[in-house]
Amino acid sequence: MPDDASDIAPGLPLDAGDDELLAAARAVMLRHYRPFWHMVAAALRGRDGRIWTGLHLGTTVGRLSVCAEAVAVGRAILEGDGSIATVVAVRHPKPEEADRELAVVAPCGACRELIVDHDPQALVILPGLLAPVKLPVRRLLPLPYRR
Repeated sequence: MPDDASDIAPGLPLDAGDDELLAAARAVMLRHYRPFWHMVAAALRGRDGRIWTGLHLGTTVGRLSVCAEAVAVGRAILEGDGSIATVVAVRHPKPEEADRELAVVAPCGACRELIVDHDPQALVILPGLLAPVKLPVRRLLPLPYRR
């Protein structure tokens, strides 16, 4: 079993639109970072080309926290057509980490389920061996939960 997304496959290279999506997620993180409360930002591009962003909402009671991807999906549904062409999340380094760069991170299992539920054809930008890559969300969650 792979340890992280970089072990799965080489993935698809990013294009200019993906770079724009990454920049949107990074801009949200840099503007709103607050240790513990806002540590991850996400951006998704709908199939109509519009970008929706989201921010991790940390809480004192951890199980009530909301992932950045969920916030972005909610905004896409409320303000757009609800489609997801591509999604990315970035994490702010923890205070004790020497590397101070924002890092692309894979969506958690719950967010993988959320993305598959709302657009099973979506692509996800993930950390790669040398640079971020894209994979279909179905590669990350080949057997999603079904009611």
